[in-house]
Amino acid sequence: MTSQTGKTSKIDYGLVLTLMLMCLVSVISIYSAQKSGQLDQNFVIKQVVWYVVGVCIIAVTIHFDSDQLKRLSWYLYGFGIFLLTFLIIAPESIAHVTKGQKSWFTVPFMGTFQPSEVMKVFLILALARTVVDHHDKFIIKTLKTDFWLLIKLGLVTLLPLVLIMQQPDLGTSLVVISILLGVIFVSGITWKLLLPIFGGGSFIAGIVLYFAIWMPEILEKYLHVKPYQFDRINSWLDPYKYKSNEGYQLINSLLAIGSGQTFGKQFSLTEVDIPERQTDFIFSMIGESFGFIGASVVVSLFFMLIYHITKASLETKNEFYSYICAGVIAMITFHVFENIGMTIGLLPITGIPLPFISYGGSSLMGNMFAIGLIFSIRYHYKKYMFGGEK
Repeated sequence: MTSQTGKTSKIDYGLVLTLMLMCLVSVISIYSAQKSGQLDQNFVIKQVVWYVVGVCIIAVTIHFDSDQLKRLSWYLYGFGIFLLTFLIIAPESIAHVTKGQKSWFTVPFMGTFQPSEVMKVFLILALARTVVDHHDKFIIKTLKTDFWLLIKLGLVTLLPLVLIMQQPDLGTSLVVISILLGVIFVSGITWKLLLPIFGGGSFIAGIVLYFAIWMPEILEKYLHVKPYQFDRINSWLDPYKYKSNEGYQLINSLLAIGSGQTFGKQFSLTEVDIPERQTDFIFSMIGESFGFIGASVVVSLFFMLIYHITKASLETKNEFYSYICAGVIAMITFHVFENIGMTIGLLPITGIPLPFISYGGSSLMGNMFAIGLIFSIRYHYKKYMFGGEK
């Protein structure tokens, strides 16, 4: 017998409120930058339009239950791979190169579209499907089955990672790796495998960082690392030595945030020039205009967002949904830590936006798609007197 008991709201209104507040912060911050005269376009209207499109994406995504999402996961993954592959071979008339990166399609009436932003969500679905299928096939876990699952997750991630690195886009590549790690940590793989693998990976990363600082020519020769990527590391370690070029953004970002002090400057009074202040460096703009209080509000909103996603993951007994939540949490958390970290000098500048706050259609659509998957968990939640939960 499976009689339904109790009533549970199909919409997570706490998550809705959090998104509404983030939209408000985004619009106010971009408007403040425009009023200061440092932006020559009306990005506010465009951002509002992208939010409306994002709401439509959520409204569509929310109607897909876990079984439907599972069936679609590989199709979406394949479509994302096709977009990334086509981006590499496409002529510059439809895939322009900006600052040495070929990461965007030119779309009529839309401006530009970055396929790697939606590919991140497609990857989350594919990784979640991979873990669920593996556990269904291998009910009894052994060291061998865990190792095989690790190999499968690595292979699923490798193809989009290689294609994104070809653009080249270091920031998004790091996000892809963080998604993989997030899913691995909750996949049930034994720590007997994870500790030596990640320990070895950390050791290799340390060696690479050493070469990047002291012997960059080796990485240029064997790993084909671009010179501008070394400049980002050097300007991070000593921005004042490169203040006329690579260190300019970081120095001015620190100056902007520091000058905001506790309560910020007068609204729309932003005096420090920061390139890309409406996208990658919007947190610097918030720190200058609204001070420590405003910056703290933004960080608190992200804590609220992660809390609601974590809560959704803990409340559902659907394994597929749980892995989706892990991937989304890893994606958003890395974005937030890297974006805020690079604006205050704790991390190198990699050029990734602040989720839901920075201006950008592709980024916002990808993030809203991911949040739509989280809304789907509550929307299709059913609690039964006997049995489990769907």
